[in-house]
Amino acid sequence: MATDIKDTVHAVEAAAVMGLLATRPRVLALGEPTHGEDALLDVRNELFRQLVEEEGYRTIAIESDCLAGLLVDAYVTSSAAAGSLDEVMERGFSHGFGDSAANRELVHWMRAYNEGRPAPEQLRFAGIDGPLEMTGAASPREALTSLHSYLAGHVDAGLLPCTARTLDRLLGADDRWTEPAAMTDPTRSTGRSAEAGELRLLADDLAALLEAQTPHLITATSRGEWERARLYGRTATGLLRYHHWMADTSPGRMARLVGLRDLMMADNLLALAERGPTLVHAHNSHLQRDRSSMRLGGRLLEWWSAGSIASAHLGESYAFFATALGTIRHRGVDAPQPGTLEGLLYALPDDVCVVDSPRLGAALAGTLAAPRASAWFGYFPFEPAHLTATDGLVFIKDIPQGRAASI
Repeated sequence: MATDIKDTVHAVEAAAVMGLLATRPRVLALGEPTHGEDALLDVRNELFRQLVEEEGYRTIAIESDCLAGLLVDAYVTSSAAAGSLDEVMERGFSHGFGDSAANRELVHWMRAYNEGRPAPEQLRFAGIDGPLEMTGAASPREALTSLHSYLAGHVDAGLLPCTARTLDRLLGADDRWTEPAAMTDPTRSTGRSAEAGELRLLADDLAALLEAQTPHLITATSRGEWERARLYGRTATGLLRYHHWMADTSPGRMARLVGLRDLMMADNLLALAERGPTLVHAHNSHLQRDRSSMRLGGRLLEWWSAGSIASAHLGESYAFFATALGTIRHRGVDAPQPGTLEGLLYALPDDVCVVDSPRLGAALAGTLAAPRASAWFGYFPFEPAHLTATDGLVFIKDIPQGRAASI
């Protein structure tokens, strides 16, 4: 069996990744089994650099706030309004990802790559997540008012379903929407107030007006500005839907919320795929083709991930490479148990490799023990049953503790 495993292993290079695929996918996704470890992002950065330079990918997207990501995109494309690298790292990322040295190096490299290139050849940045954190969801104000402002500047006022003043009145204070207690207590959510219900209808009407006026708007502004307005529209409707279900008291509330979050990610991914070849990095559970699951408060939550939705739409134009790992000793994750998938890969001499996972899955069918158990809640071991539905598996033997930025 060891020989069979070795035959599935390759260097982590763009050529090896593309060699495992029948065609160049429009969206090539790389997952990670945990957040906050720059060693994982270092591998991502180098692989994505090769895929940009050798395979022509033109967008790099990560699991971060899609609206905040507009600031990062402006910086890497050298917009004068973008601010400094320090400001971009502070304001352009959610989930604390702006503190990552590897993310900082990615942004720095993207800007350097774009220097002197014409706009159509420049590398773009995007966040695929909604404006969401574990403690709650943002106010829909930024998305709604930005969409309204764009439309008000370019269509007849009589077509608008409301005025900016009406939106402001219905939105009220932003802290109504960001109340942290609403995540665990649905009665603290404003998502089913009369104002929220009216805003959902207005957001839908504004988004529909944007689509109906597409030919005029692209001509009057630009395709890029219209695409940004579409981002505002789907973010506004997505946030209002999310807030509505935050106020739900049924047993299915949390499963619905995690599913809605991934639906927002999927909508952003599909929009990026329309624009051109896209690389995306997020947690394995957001990008895999199989149904995702997690335990929260003793309850099993199951939902379809952004990757599964995008794959259903795109077919072979979507590819997914998961990442698995051996140890994160500073998190209490020691050498994997014998008989697990990670245990077999850990016995190989390679520190980092990419594995032909469908072929490995076929070779190991019925021979693996139960999935690896994790000593740390923040790390999700790879599910061996997912091997055949994964295009490749990047394996990293050992994750060191921290490092300093080189910029």
